[in-house]
Amino acid sequence: MSVETVVQIGIRSRLIGDAEVIALVPAGHVLDRSQRPIIDPSIIIGEGLSIDDGDSIARNRYRVVSTLHIWKKEPSLAGARAIAWAIRAAIKQGRLDLSPDFHCADCRVSSVRYLRDPDGETSHGVVEIETIAEDMP
Repeated sequence: MSVETVVQIGIRSRLIGDAEVIALVPAGHVLDRSQRPIIDPSIIIGEGLSIDDGDSIARNRYRVVSTLHIWKKEPSLAGARAIAWAIRAAIKQGRLDLSPDFHCADCRVSSVRYLRDPDGETSHGVVEIETIAEDMP
């Protein structure tokens, strides 16, 4: 399995296993899908990027940037902010479990931004999570 897929599984597992996140977004609403959701509220596991971290001559260390999209029908951004804060708290709990093939050296929320959807009814949050993962020997 690719490092990007393993990190995505680790992030989703962390989010659906966190009571604070699930109190705001049901586990079944934390999804990997391409189209804009009709599910309210939801966390969509979106785009990703992996980079050779350049820290090791063995080339076994990767920086994986995962983008999560928060969607909530609301007149303000308050609900999206609450969900993003719950995601941040869940990720801060420690290293992700990345299966026997990879080790999570670090994981953090590196940025959060909030947008108003042009429909005038939906708030949108974008959370970027950076994970440093290493191949296990």
